[in-house]
Amino acid sequence: MTVRYKLTLEYDGAGFIGWQRQAVGVSVQSALEDAALKFSGAEAATGAAGRTDTGVHALGMVAHIDLVRAYDPDTVRKALNFYMKPHPVAVLEASPAPEGFHARFSALERRYLYRIFNHPSPPVLDRHRVWWVSNPLDEAAMTQGAAHLIGHHDFSTFRAGDCQAKSPFKTLDDLCVERCGHEIHIRARSRSFLHRQVRNMVGTLKMVGEGRWQPDDVKKALIARARAAGGPTAPPQGLYFAGVSYEEG
Repeated sequence: MTVRYKLTLEYDGAGFIGWQRQAVGVSVQSALEDAALKFSGAEAATGAAGRTDTGVHALGMVAHIDLVRAYDPDTVRKALNFYMKPHPVAVLEASPAPEGFHARFSALERRYLYRIFNHPSPPVLDRHRVWWVSNPLDEAAMTQGAAHLIGHHDFSTFRAGDCQAKSPFKTLDDLCVERCGHEIHIRARSRSFLHRQVRNMVGTLKMVGEGRWQPDDVKKALIARARAAGGPTAPPQGLYFAGVSYEEG
């Protein structure tokens, strides 16, 4: 019988091929499971609230891990962090998981942040953590465009071709655009997202910000229900899995 723990992780996606373990390359999942094997002496099954792509970061990814016996949660956190070195990932919190908890299926809401560095000169310290857009962006126009995407819609226009979701319908609870100095922050909130939905929405809003599209063109793209009708896919390095919510108690 195994004991399940709830983990909150932070990681730099530039060092991984994404969350999910694959045949080739280092994933966050493989780094975590390999660390658990070294710590506990047994293989450990894991799951996560989201499956981030190559290059996508996490500020508050929630995962679960099944260990062979009960440990003090702080021991779990320290041991996993020790054995995951030097990979750019850390367990921020560890706690016994509530009964029936599953990091993915128990999630009620997921939140993403996308950072655009909007400056004539390229970023240096954050070059792998933002999308550099040198042309001035109109965040007010982007906000108007984003408003068309909030609500329950068929998001086929913003869905990756290899998306495995059974339905293109999702309810986007919020899509906020705000300027923070030289950066444009786009925050998205929903129970779940289609594959690359956030990056495709960001790429479309960037066209609005540059004046290449009008805000109402976002609505036209949404109604078209075809990927070719939308804007480009924003690069992965600006995207962060920001957090996830569960029922309290």
